[in-house]
Amino acid sequence: MFARAIPRAARAPIASLPPKSAVGVAAAALSSITGAPSKTDGRVAAPKNTTGVQRRWASGPATAGSKGKNVPATQKAAAPASSVPATFTIRVRHVSITPGRRPLPSGPYANLSQQDGPIFQGKSFGANTNITGEAVFTTSLVGYPESMTDPSYRGQILVFTQPLIGNYGVPSMERDQWNLLKYFESPHVQCAGIVVSDVALNYSHWTAVESLGQWCAREGIPAISGVDTREIVTYLRERGSSLARISVGEEYDADEDEGFVDPGQINLVKRVSTKAPFVIESPGAAYHVALLDCGVKENILRSLVSRGASVTVFPHNYPIHKVAQHYDGVFISNGPGDPTHCQETVYNLARLMETSSIPIMGICLGHQLLALAVGARTIKLKYGNRAHNIPALDLTTGQCHITSQNHGYAIDSSTLPDDFKEYFVNLNDGSNEGMMHKTRPIFSTQFHPEAKGGPMDSSYLFEKYLQNVKLAKDSQAVYKDNRPTQFLLDILSRERVGVDPTPLAGSG
Repeated sequence: MFARAIPRAARAPIASLPPKSAVGVAAAALSSITGAPSKTDGRVAAPKNTTGVQRRWASGPATAGSKGKNVPATQKAAAPASSVPATFTIRVRHVSITPGRRPLPSGPYANLSQQDGPIFQGKSFGANTNITGEAVFTTSLVGYPESMTDPSYRGQILVFTQPLIGNYGVPSMERDQWNLLKYFESPHVQCAGIVVSDVALNYSHWTAVESLGQWCAREGIPAISGVDTREIVTYLRERGSSLARISVGEEYDADEDEGFVDPGQINLVKRVSTKAPFVIESPGAAYHVALLDCGVKENILRSLVSRGASVTVFPHNYPIHKVAQHYDGVFISNGPGDPTHCQETVYNLARLMETSSIPIMGICLGHQLLALAVGARTIKLKYGNRAHNIPALDLTTGQCHITSQNHGYAIDSSTLPDDFKEYFVNLNDGSNEGMMHKTRPIFSTQFHPEAKGGPMDSSYLFEKYLQNVKLAKDSQAVYKDNRPTQFLLDILSRERVGVDPTPLAGSG
C-alpha cells in the first residue's frame, strides 16, 4: 500500500468524532477527506475515480459483529475544519497463492540412497556424476558457499535443513589484501555432494556471479533438489550419520550400485593439506606463527594476519618441533575425518610440548589432535554438530557463546590428563568444546571462533592467543630476533600450493 500523508487540518475532525464502530470511523474519515457521502449500512462509498488508478474497497455488509450484535448506525461526519484538499491512493496488487512446491530443476532425476536405509528421489541440478560419502546435515540458515568449501566437509554428502538454498547465488573468487579468498574457505568445493529441499533457480546478490547449480556443475559436484530433507534429517538423527550415495538417472538399481565407500577409513587430512610450506605476510607484523594445515579455512588465516601476525603454513605432518624455535607460536587448524588417522601429527605435537613452552592454539580437528597428543581419547558422535547457532559455556567465566560448529568427533573429557582442564562445554549435548592447560599457554576449541559463516561471539580467542604469544615473547630473558632465517627465506620464495579436489575411491 502506498499512501500520501494527510494534512493535520484534514485529520482534526476524526479525533473529535463520538465513539462508533471501526467501520463507522473509517467511513467518517473517508467522508471528511474526500467529501464522499458515507452509507448508513456501514459500507464505504468509493469516490469518483478521476486518476485512472484502480481502487478496490471493502463492499460486504458490516452491521453485525462477530457475536451477532448489531453495530450502531454510522453518524454523519462533522464538517472539515479546513478546506485544504487531501487525497490518498490505495494500490492493490493481485497476489496468486497456489499451494505446492516451486518448479523443480529441468535436469534428470537423481537418487540419494542410504546404506541399509531408504532411497529418496529428486531432480539433479548439479553435475551428472555418481558419488559416495557420509551423509550429514547442517542446520545453518545461510553460508552455503562457506560450508561447501570448508575442507572439514571433505568426503561428506551435505544435507541442508534450510528449505530454500541458492537464492543469493555464488560469489566470485575475489581475494583480499592478503591474497586470501574473500567469500570461500578454500578454492574448490570440498563436500562430495549436496541435498536440498528447494533450490533457487534464480538468484540475486551484489556479489553473485553464478547460480548454485552452475557452480556445482562446474566443480563436478552432484546436487539433488525436490526431496523431503525433513525425513532425511529425521532418519540421520535417529540412526546416526550413515554412508550414502548420489546416483543420477531415472531409476535406482541396487544391483548396479558400485557400493559405499567410507571416508572415515581414509586419511582425508592428507588430501586437503598443503603439499609444501608457504608464508602469508602481515605488513609490520610483530609476531610470526607456524600453522599446521590439516585443512585450514581461509578465515582462520585471515583472523591471524589481520591481527598483526605473519603465518607460515606447514603440511599437517611436518616435524614442527624441529623448527618451533624460529616462531612465536604454533597453531593447529581444522580439518576433516577421523583424528586417529593423523598419527604423525599427534607424535610431532607431543614432541613439541615436551621440548618447548611455545604458545599453542588448536581449532576443531586441531583441538582433537592436541588432545590425542596429551593422552586423551576421541569419540565419534552419533550425528555430529554442524550449525551456526550452538551454545557453548565458558567454564572459566560462566558466559555462554553462540558458536559455529562442524565436526563428527569429540574428545572424551574424562580422559584429559591432570594438567589440563575443560574450557568449554556444549549446552545441547554436554560434549566437550574446549580444553586448556592449567599453567602453560596452551588451549584449543572444538568450535570455530573465526565463524564464516556464523556468529563472532568467540572471535576474541584469537586476541587471547596472540596475547599469550606476546607475553611469552616478552618474558624471554635474552631475546633473539625471530624474523625469518635462511630456512624461512627459502619458504618465502615458494608459491602457495593449491589442493586439487581429488574424488574418493569409488566415486565418479
